Amino acid sequence: MNNEDLNSTDDSPTKGIDEVVHQRVRLGLLTILNGARRVEFRFLQESMALTAGNLSQHIRVLEEAGLVRVTKGVDGRRPRTWVSITHNGRTALHVEVASLKALIERVESAN
Repeated sequence: MNNEDLNSTDDSPTKGIDEVVHQRVRLGLLTILNGARRVEFRFLQESMALTAGNLSQHIRVLEEAGLVRVTKGVDGRRPRTWVSITHNGRTALHVEVASLKALIERVESAN
């Protein structure tokens, strides 16, 4: 690869990386949510080893981006919060994974 190749912006190895999705915790949340219809807040908190406040902040970012939906309700007598991935969230996750795969392939092919 020469300098001309490195200066090409059309082939940027990170062009598909979305800053909202790519953040470690949010990528983990979307990955968990992708495998279920909806997930209870406390399960996410325990699975990701986060404080309630930290998890709430990450969910808020994803919700504002339209990538997750938050539903509040009651299960028995206990208030619950459930989080589910939206169609746009699922699409964004798949784009992110494809971008990461392309990045890995590029690194491996350079060796």
